[in-house]
Amino acid sequence: MTRVACRRIIAAAACSLAAACAPPAPVETAVADVPAFAVDPFWPRPLPNDWIVGQVAGVHVDADDRVWIVHRPRSLTDREIGASQDPPWSRCCVAAPPVLEFDGDGNLLRAWGGPGSGYDWPRNEHGIHVADGFVWLAGNGEGDHQVLKFTVDGAFVMQIGQPDAGAGSNDTANLGRPADLVVDAPARELYVADGYGNRRVVVFDSETGAYKRHWGAYGNVPHDDPMPAYDPAAPPADQFGSPVHCIHLSEDALVYVCDRVNNRYQVFEKDGSFVSEAVFEPDTRLSGSVSDLVLSRDPGQRFIFTVDGTNNELRIVERDTDAVVGRLGRPGRWAGQFHVVHDIAVDSEGNLYTTEVNTGQRVQKFRRLEP
Repeated sequence: MTRVACRRIIAAAACSLAAACAPPAPVETAVADVPAFAVDPFWPRPLPNDWIVGQVAGVHVDADDRVWIVHRPRSLTDREIGASQDPPWSRCCVAAPPVLEFDGDGNLLRAWGGPGSGYDWPRNEHGIHVADGFVWLAGNGEGDHQVLKFTVDGAFVMQIGQPDAGAGSNDTANLGRPADLVVDAPARELYVADGYGNRRVVVFDSETGAYKRHWGAYGNVPHDDPMPAYDPAAPPADQFGSPVHCIHLSEDALVYVCDRVNNRYQVFEKDGSFVSEAVFEPDTRLSGSVSDLVLSRDPGQRFIFTVDGTNNELRIVERDTDAVVGRLGRPGRWAGQFHVVHDIAVDSEGNLYTTEVNTGQRVQKFRRLEP
């Protein structure tokens, strides 16, 4: 039996109406060969040009193991960019361009981005994804109702949506403060976690920008009616909360979506059919417990690595069971700790990369150790 069929049977047997019963929170379980990691405190290497980064919102590892981040230059304080003041306050620093590319050793390879001619740069940078030689970007600022496509050198290619034009979660032309995106290259489709304003996954043609389909939690039609605040004692919400924060595709054609404030990820087929969900740390409030996730690179993608920006930890989850089998980190600002951990990526060697927003403002590398 395939994983999809098995999950469908389990979901159907457990609950005939998705919103009427809550799945149990996955328990911590001991399993064999759980990957181990050690933080690399010297990654990445110092930036040139007296550059400094602000809140690092997104990270992605491309097919060549290049590590891409997008940060928020406008989140830097005047003191942090003292060299930019008139007259300068200090010898350092100035804001780095928002898009930075590194090699596996932490050397800076490219840097570009920001407002320009022909496109609407987001008011608050958020998600980044690199596929087939193109860089996709999303922003979650007020009125950020667009996503952008560039070449790896920063040349503008395409914009989907227009700022301040969104008409809600069933708009087929614009986004609603989108958080994350991923490209299904063989199908030429762009999936967007949409977002901080809307409550949906939306799919566009990655070549033309044409709308294709969208769905909400459990595959429902999304709506924008007021929703109560998250309550761990209440039945699970039948709509995504705000934000719909991440989206990833597995090798076996499943779509993983982070419903951050509802402390869960949900799993779908590519047509939006609901497959399953998993809840983590269900008593968590504030910004929720499932900020981002990435699947391991081994055959079968046995593990899911997920980051939690409220409890500030990285969890290792066994994908078949949704059981937590390991944890890394704790709140703090020392190497290997987290302050509002936000995004995660994995390279072909199994190394992990995490980013932090708020006043965390960094990207960290966790080297994969032999089991």
